[in-house]
Amino acid sequence: MHDGAMRLLRFSPLIFALAAFAPPPSPVEPWAPPRVSSPMFESHAAFDPLTGDLYFVRSGKDFQGWRILTSRCGPDGWTEPKDAPFAGDGVEADPWFTRDGRRLYFISTRSTDGVHRKDLDIWMVERGRDGAWGKPQRLPEPVNTTGQEWFPRLGPDGWLYFGSSRPGGLGKTDIWRARQDRKGAWTVENLGPNINSAGDEYEPLPSADGKTLLIEASDGYFESEHQKDGSWGPRRKLGPEINLNGSEIGALASPSGRSLLFARDSGEPNSGEFFVWRRGGKEAWPPACPRK
Repeated sequence: MHDGAMRLLRFSPLIFALAAFAPPPSPVEPWAPPRVSSPMFESHAAFDPLTGDLYFVRSGKDFQGWRILTSRCGPDGWTEPKDAPFAGDGVEADPWFTRDGRRLYFISTRSTDGVHRKDLDIWMVERGRDGAWGKPQRLPEPVNTTGQEWFPRLGPDGWLYFGSSRPGGLGKTDIWRARQDRKGAWTVENLGPNINSAGDEYEPLPSADGKTLLIEASDGYFESEHQKDGSWGPRRKLGPEINLNGSEIGALASPSGRSLLFARDSGEPNSGEFFVWRRGGKEAWPPACPRK
């Protein structure tokens, strides 16, 4: 027996003792409420801060043909989903509410000025005083390009984070951010090599406190910490709780940041399904329906 094996045997009681006190892995639970969960692909959930309504994306089993649907919490659970009130004539996805519930960002290929677009752009819709959604507005260049834009998420630092296939990045697709000045002009910048690689990065999710950034890449979910100089630190890959088979997508954090609701393709008989990662311990989220 070589020296390494002898050392392992010598310290194995200590190893087993430490393992006994190691914290258990953070649990991941399916979230499959009736009418919301279906044999199709459900992903990209968002809860309306004003009404409690659920917005989410449903597509085919092949993750094609995205549509944003809404469901209300009724006496017997979530109601049958229907098209979002601002639905357009293209594919649409990635809904996200501002904290006050007065604005929603999403992506769409809907027609603009009578011209049907092939590329996904970032759109924004605002809510009137009567609670009704207004007319969606396509964000201007340089936020949108002739490339693809995905997953717009507004951070507490005032930057709008999103993914894009636009030229000028570090890889095939990168994470970018945009901010509007007092005169209405937009500035767009790449998040740099700590976040982006030569491969694909699609979806950024800044935490509510601005301390961390969740990044979905072609090889899994990563996380980065905000630095004192305003930059984002080197990303680190998250564990197998969320990075199970590479199909994970569309994460949403609970208000406390302790849980993540995301979609994963777990195979037949269903396709994409919702799961909750209790990374910070048990909490009453997503919201119970019917409400208790």
